[in-house]
Amino acid sequence: MWVNDAMTTVFAPSWEVPPADFQRAVEVTFLGQVWGTMAALARMRPRDRGTILDVGSALAFIGIPLQSAYCSSKFACRGFFESVRAELLHEGSHVRMSMVHLPAVNTPQFNWSRTTLGRHPQPVPPIYQPEVCARFILEVALDGRRDKVIGSWNKLLVMAAQLVPGFANQYAAVGAWGTQLTDQPVRADRPDNLSQPVDAQRDAGAHGIFDDKAGGFLDPSFLSSLPATAKNFAVAVGRVASEKQEAYRNVIAKRRKK
Repeated sequence: MWVNDAMTTVFAPSWEVPPADFQRAVEVTFLGQVWGTMAALARMRPRDRGTILDVGSALAFIGIPLQSAYCSSKFACRGFFESVRAELLHEGSHVRMSMVHLPAVNTPQFNWSRTTLGRHPQPVPPIYQPEVCARFILEVALDGRRDKVIGSWNKLLVMAAQLVPGFANQYAAVGAWGTQLTDQPVRADRPDNLSQPVDAQRDAGAHGIFDDKAGGFLDPSFLSSLPATAKNFAVAVGRVASEKQEAYRNVIAKRRKK
């Protein structure tokens, strides 16, 4: 079994990400899965057996602000997975490919991901512990199902992104900027792992600094935010309606000119 899970990111508006930083995040997060898959297939295809599991994300379906490099990489990972899986099916291979799409996870990445922002980054709630994701990754690797989205909230967002992309954009615009930032300022000497590992000399473990909020959908901190979330939903629906009305008016105006 081969698990593709390498990632790095840059927390910043897209126009503040230098080209070299964007390229590096894509090389690790997307091309890391490409080259990892190629290395695994070189050994698995001749044996006609093995499992390749790609770690995806809910952000492979819905793009959020401040994470353009990461989101575009995860979208690309999903496209690569679809293509390679189809090729294996075409040749009748017994090599299996699966993809598990993670929710927000309490890992150390938020302590060392590069950022241009003044406030410390955090996962977008609801936040899950890494052990939850590890259990599902193992289950999918063993049972061979095609894919899985972890977390009921994330399943809802993925469904919305697929059925009503305009709503997903508006909801992300309204609700996903501030929720990625804590009130804690970023230290001037804060290290980042975009170019090289921060934990090369010391194993930082699997957990980040958000253990007190990492109870998933039923965590009290997330449940208490639902009224504000409902308001964001309503604002997003209103904006989508306004977008459609504006588009309709433009079509009518063009027809009248003809």
